[in-house]
Amino acid sequence: MKVFPFKIPKPIDEHLIVQIDKEPIFYNRLHQHEEIQISYIINGNGKLLVGDSVQQFSTGDIYVIGSNLPHVFKSIASDEDAHMLTVFFTNSTFGEQFFTLPYFKDLQNFFINAASGFKVKSNKNQLTHQLLALQSQHKLKRFTSFLELLEQLSKAVTEPLSRFIYAKTLSSNEGERLQEIFDFVFKNFQHPIVLDDISKMAYMTPNAFCRFFKQRTNKTFFQFLIELRVEHACQLLNSKKELNINMISDLSGFNSISNFNKKFKKIKGLTPTQYQKTLVL
Repeated sequence: MKVFPFKIPKPIDEHLIVQIDKEPIFYNRLHQHEEIQISYIINGNGKLLVGDSVQQFSTGDIYVIGSNLPHVFKSIASDEDAHMLTVFFTNSTFGEQFFTLPYFKDLQNFFINAASGFKVKSNKNQLTHQLLALQSQHKLKRFTSFLELLEQLSKAVTEPLSRFIYAKTLSSNEGERLQEIFDFVFKNFQHPIVLDDISKMAYMTPNAFCRFFKQRTNKTFFQFLIELRVEHACQLLNSKKELNINMISDLSGFNSISNFNKKFKKIKGLTPTQYQKTLVL
């Protein structure tokens, strides 16, 4: 299967797709698809790479990922399967002009925010109930429930996922190169990574690689690497209370505690110690 584009399996007589993923890990290949994606994490945690951002995901999170926005859920393996419910649809699922009708003026906020993706921050209990109910509904009931879901998502408090809106799909070759790079970084971010090594992996000179990466992610390679390390540190601060800050710095790939504190505060607005204190409030 090619990394780009990714085709969502769809029965001939179905337009709105409700998909359940329950596996040891989620589909872990960087991919993009025409469909807008609404995902509820029933169980699981790990790192979400979407557009130009890296962040943690965990049980109970709800995400909306826009059309052709590259993304991948990198699950942390555990004793329980990763479990996610996802709704897929496009702007033209119900007809080319459907969502432009005056009746749906209040939904435009959803589509604007979906372009760069967002995480839901409010009204999650009701949204969770609506999403889970879609599994057992059929035809008309699923259709009307879906419209109510969009209405609630339009009103919800949200947090943008990406600052970089993709104007086109990536080619299969570009996708495969990025996939190889991301796979390597996710496996090795805790260790030193040298630009020469990563650029050779992409069969490019260091300068050409830096341009390639920046043009397709809207950030430098080392910005991406530092953000990944900081998000890993946040996961450790959340889940490994027995570890001290020095140990978390080492396990997250930072070469010194001072550099760790500096980079963490720049991205999160708090020092690791301050961030840790917010977790017990």
